[in-house]
Amino acid sequence: MEIILKYFPDLTDSQKKQFAALYDLYLDWNAKINVISRKDIVNLYERHVLHSLSIAELIRFKPGTKVLDVGTGGGFPGIPLAILFPDTAFTLIDATGKKIKVGLEVASAIGLNNTTLKHLRMQDETAKFDFVVSRAVMPLDELLKLTRKNISTKHRNVLPNGLICLKGGELQHEIRPYKHTAEVCEISDFFREEYFKTKKIVYLPM
Repeated sequence: MEIILKYFPDLTDSQKKQFAALYDLYLDWNAKINVISRKDIVNLYERHVLHSLSIAELIRFKPGTKVLDVGTGGGFPGIPLAILFPDTAFTLIDATGKKIKVGLEVASAIGLNNTTLKHLRMQDETAKFDFVVSRAVMPLDELLKLTRKNISTKHRNVLPNGLICLKGGELQHEIRPYKHTAEVCEISDFFREEYFKTKKIVYLPM
């Protein structure tokens, strides 16, 4: 939890309580339904929660913004972002029902009222959103094909609406078709921990 406060020191008491509750909740649920590597659960705050919150270093969503988290698994990056941005509406979808169950239980336990979690394939989501976010779900071109239909043309934030992906490793081949429009941010510019040295945010405006 200290690592979250290190980079986000201005959290409200309510947000601090919500973030603090995540470890025990995920530890408990992960023993029943594996959504995080069991060896990695001790690194929950750095490698999952803070990693998700790196999106907030790219954009601070304005109140009323609608965000879709595709392939959310147990709730990443959607749940940490929903805690940080209580006035933003988050929809979290995943094609695996048991993973959505974990996200639902966690969101309910911490009293998140700005999230909707759905057991749904991306192909079947019809609503419009300002931004689509994802965490290493699939290659950029595949994700773009599936989500383009869901990105609204009405802009309300400083950044134009679009796709925001958390990625790792070598990305040159993946982003080559979008080299004139995609913005790639090094997460190590924001967070100094070793884990983030190879982690990136890819933003593709629509």
